Amino acid sequence: MPREHPLDPGQGLTEHIVVLPDGRRLRTVVAGEGAGPLVVFEAGMGAPAASWIHTQREVSARGRTLSYDRAGYGGSDADPHDRTLERIVDDLTALLDLLGETAPVVLVGHSWGGPVIRLFADRHPERVAGLVFVDASVAETMSPKNAKLLPWSFRIMSVLAQAGGKGLIMRLSLPDGASAEISDSDLAIMARDYACGRAMQAGGREAAQIIPSLPALRRLQAAGTPAVPTICLQGGRIDRGMAVTRPLLNRTAAELMSVVPNGKVIVVEQAGHLIPQECPAAVREAVLEVVDAVTEAS
Repeated sequence: MPREHPLDPGQGLTEHIVVLPDGRRLRTVVAGEGAGPLVVFEAGMGAPAASWIHTQREVSARGRTLSYDRAGYGGSDADPHDRTLERIVDDLTALLDLLGETAPVVLVGHSWGGPVIRLFADRHPERVAGLVFVDASVAETMSPKNAKLLPWSFRIMSVLAQAGGKGLIMRLSLPDGASAEISDSDLAIMARDYACGRAMQAGGREAAQIIPSLPALRRLQAAGTPAVPTICLQGGRIDRGMAVTRPLLNRTAAELMSVVPNGKVIVVEQAGHLIPQECPAAVREAVLEVVDAVTEAS
């Protein structure tokens, strides 16, 4: 059913609804103008467009930006089909096509958004001007055991959200708190679209496809990315339970970037996995560095 009211995207940002060929509606958030490449933000698993609210606004001061709620999040319709990595990229491709955005774009992907932009780049290398991986998921750190547990954790968080535990979800997700750069109003919008049953259910549906996606992700990592300006931002802080995973994640990222002609790794020592919320300035600077490199090369 159509929403009765739009979702406030935040100051300086504008919401638009795009109808996909199968009739499903995706909610997009746009800001900025200019002749440079469009910057497209792809959120992590369980996260809506609002997870980029602060960074998108800052980047939009320099050019055009787009974030969107994947199917089932925020103001976007749910998808009756399995939310495979391929299905997610099908939606992203259709969205850009419908918006007439066929020129090369700069893709920014956090966490599970990393494999999403990696698959898009593999399918459409001619449509990629630059890449920013933000603590992106890699096959090496996704054990079958953890992959099986993740859908259950989303179910628990969904129950918690429906029981009024929005504040607890935000504290569990950001135990060290968000950056002081992010305003209370932006945090409220993030919490509205993230700390809710709908987002947790959508995240659970994506998490259920991790194991089936691993062969494709290994293939994509082995194939590499287009020879475009690329930055890989990695968290440096070793949080609880990350003593083995964090070094492996960062080492794998360094190995992947070592074969990218224009690639480099930046470790954000004071941040954990949620770099966009904990250290948004690092994300902003990385995105703008890639945009500048793309502009200079054009």
